[in-house]
Amino acid sequence: MILVVGGTGHLGRRVVPALLAEGHQVRVMAKAAGSALDLAELGAELFPGDIRDRERVFAAFEGVTVCVSAAQGLVGAENPTPAAVDRDGNRNVTDAAATSGAAVVLLSAVDASPDHPLELQRMKWAAEEYLRASGVPWTIIRGTVFAETWGDILRASANSRGRVQVFGRGENPTNFVRVDDVAAAVVRAVTDPSLRGHTIEVGGPQDLTFNDFARGLTGHEPRHVPRIALRVMGAVAGPVKPQLARLARAALHMDTADMTFDTRPGLTAYPWLTSRPVAAAPP
Repeated sequence: MILVVGGTGHLGRRVVPALLAEGHQVRVMAKAAGSALDLAELGAELFPGDIRDRERVFAAFEGVTVCVSAAQGLVGAENPTPAAVDRDGNRNVTDAAATSGAAVVLLSAVDASPDHPLELQRMKWAAEEYLRASGVPWTIIRGTVFAETWGDILRASANSRGRVQVFGRGENPTNFVRVDDVAAAVVRAVTDPSLRGHTIEVGGPQDLTFNDFARGLTGHEPRHVPRIALRVMGAVAGPVKPQLARLARAALHMDTADMTFDTRPGLTAYPWLTSRPVAAAPP
C-alpha cells in the first residue's frame, strides 16, 4: 500500500492516478474526503485525516510500504502554517514511518535551507533533516516554483479585462517547473528503491520573468503590486491575515532573490527526469 499525504493538491492529483495506473494500491489521506472523491473513483482508498493530527497519521500507516508526503502549510483552509504542516506534520509522518517500517518520499523545495528568509523553506529544511536522521528509508524530491500554483494565483487576481496582478516589478528571472515533471520524479522515487538516500532536484529548462509568465498565461500585459505594498503587507498583515502576509513575503523574495536554476546536473545524474518548457501554466 502506498500512502499519499496531501493527495488533493496539484502534485497529488498527478501522482495518485499514475500510481494507480501502474497497478499499485493507493491510500489518500485528506482532511475532507469529499475533496478526493474523483481519486476514489479511480480506485484510491480515502482516509480522512490531517497531517497535524499525530494519531490519525499513525493510523493511516497501517499496511503502508511507502508514503509520499506532499502537504504544504503556506496557504489553505483552516489556516495552516509551515511550522505546523511542513515541519511538525512531516515529523509525524517520519515517526509513523519509523514505527511501521515504511519508506518516505518527501516533497521539498530547491532552495530549502536552515537560514532562508522565508519560513516555508526553513520548515522544509527542518523536515528534511529530521527525516535524514530518523533511520527511515527516504528520498527527497525538491522542486522549483510550481507553474500551476502561481498560475492559479495570477488567474484569481485577473480584472474584468483579463489583466492579472504581478507582485513586484516582475522582471526577476524565476525557474518555473511543470507539476507533471515533479510528479514523474515522485512516482519514480516511490517505485525505485535504489533512489533511497537521494535528494533529487527538479526544475524547468528555462527561467522566466513573472511578467513573461503572466503574458503567456493571459495574452495581456499584467498589472503590478509595488514592492513597498508587499513589504507593508508582509510586515503588518500577519496578525489578521497570516496567509496573505506569507504570500506577500514570498512574492517579494521571488521578485528580488536569485530564483534561477540549472537543470543540467540533475539531468546528468538522473537521465530519466523530464524538464519541459513552461510558456504558461496549464489550467
